[in-house]
This record gives sequence, C-alpha cells and structure tokens, in this order.
Amino acid sequence: MDEEMWELRLYVAGQTVKSVTALANLKKYCEEHLKGRYRLEVVDLLLNPQLAEGDQILAIPTLVRKVPSPIRKVIGDLSNHERVLVGLDLRALDAC
Repeated sequence: MDEEMWELRLYVAGQTVKSVTALANLKKYCEEHLKGRYRLEVVDLLLNPQLAEGDQILAIPTLVRKVPSPIRKVIGDLSNHERVLVGLDLRALDAC
C-alpha cells in the first residue's frame, strides 16, 4: 500500500482565503507524506457547480480522497495538521 498512487480532489469556490489556504496546506501535506505518490485535482465549483453532486459536497473547501478506498472527506481549510492526517488516514503510513 505504501507505493499506491493517491487520488485527491479538492473542491473550492473561487479564490477565497479559505480555498487558497486549503490548497496551500494540502500541497504541503502531500509533499511531506505522499511525495511522488499522489494526483491532485482542484475543482472550482463556481465554474463547475454540477461536479459537487458526484461526491456529495455540502461545504467548501472539501478534500476528497478517492483512492485508496474507502473514500474519505475532510472539510475546511486543512490548517489542522493532525486532523487532516487522521481524516486521510495518513498516520498509519507515517508509522511504517
């Protein structure tokens, strides 16, 4: 599982402070914990609101881990490092 490619999708609404902060935090966490093993897609719901329905997005910003399964979601600007690691189930990888 360590070498599995992670697929992450971040739902935002334009360039708000929370959206920009969430993206910056997510990139930092990915480089620290998943370097070279992740794909990140940013979905701007102001441009593509219909895409929110597929992942049942109710709040923004929302991070969705598509792969590895199960799907997991973290809502907010991702500034709480511990909460993001637990939410994405990255703590188990760090222990390896």
